[in-house]
Amino acid sequence: MHQNENHSAAAELEYKYMVSGDSISKGVVYDESRSKYVILEDNYVSLLQGKLKGALRNTARFGNTLLKGFGNLKRDVLKEKPDMVLIEYGGNDCDFHWEEIVDNPEAEHNPKTDFPAFESMLRDMIDFLRTQGIMPILMSLPPLNADSYFKWVSRNNPASEANIMKFLGSVTKIYWWQERYNSTIIRVAESTKTKIIDVRGAFLQQPDYTEFICRDGIHPNRAGHRIIYDKVLEFISSSEPHLLLDGKGQALQSR
Repeated sequence: MHQNENHSAAAELEYKYMVSGDSISKGVVYDESRSKYVILEDNYVSLLQGKLKGALRNTARFGNTLLKGFGNLKRDVLKEKPDMVLIEYGGNDCDFHWEEIVDNPEAEHNPKTDFPAFESMLRDMIDFLRTQGIMPILMSLPPLNADSYFKWVSRNNPASEANIMKFLGSVTKIYWWQERYNSTIIRVAESTKTKIIDVRGAFLQQPDYTEFICRDGIHPNRAGHRIIYDKVLEFISSSEPHLLLDGKGQALQSR
């Protein structure tokens, strides 16, 4: 009996999870008091650390696009052999090289990952993980605050604002453009029957979601990370409750 208990405890600790994503999953926030980007200690991934059976490895990197992330994921997965990978991409993929737009708004400008490539790579990533016997889980994108983001990329410079506006046509297009990438994530989840955590929905349920986004208009702030954490935990509780410590994740409460 005692031996079986030990075996069961060991098996629980063998679960491995990986987060593959960009600066949001890395925990990057804009610290207004210091006017710079910093890593938030209690970001959503670190909040999850003490709730799950087994080890959670965060491989997210600042500036990651899907292409960069996929290359690293292939290497990391073969080394670590996780049971589950949480996939969070799109924020950098849908972004433009704004300095180039400021310099020449009339030219044709492409996002960092064009639309068809984003969709096909996301499908490839899911296929790759499944062939390795790993469960992929997608995350939808937190909504951005278009007005703040427009000010951020134009650096409050009237000349830059005018040129970016020439390219965009309207500030609303920033929101709509990111929404297209988010819709792709949802469509890929549906067509590949991949589980998805509706992070965007959790933000949009708030009376004013912009309160949960940093001044740059795109990174969730501390309270925003709490929203993501709650949503991920809710998803695991309903979809994969066996992965939580004590069924509720109470055992290793670190806060």
